[in-house]
Amino acid sequence: MSMKSGKQRRAELDAKKKANLAKLMAEQEKAVLAARELEASRGEPVNKEALVPHNSYEAPDFVKRGFYLDLPFSCVNCGKPEIWTAGQQKWWYEVAKGSVYSTANRCRACRRLKRERQTGGRERP
Repeated sequence: MSMKSGKQRRAELDAKKKANLAKLMAEQEKAVLAARELEASRGEPVNKEALVPHNSYEAPDFVKRGFYLDLPFSCVNCGKPEIWTAGQQKWWYEVAKGSVYSTANRCRACRRLKRERQTGGRERP
């Protein structure tokens, strides 16, 4: 059994510490890249200043989350399964100033039919 001097032991410990630090840095870099990929795949970011005030004790889920997700729903008229996309939600809540607690419940075709019925009834004398 050979004995090592303090300098030799310190050099080994320093080398081990550098290796562990390099490994930790590589893992952190992988985590950052994964977080960026997740961020890119999530959906549309929420602009809280563009939302209508909701006067509630708690913010809606998409505000807490910080981004919109595609939401599946079934049309109340025809029962067709649909997806309310993140882009459509962003437009509804931030541009059209819809209530932050409302969600889509009709497909595009049924919304169009409903709108035509409503405007068609008003135009007739």
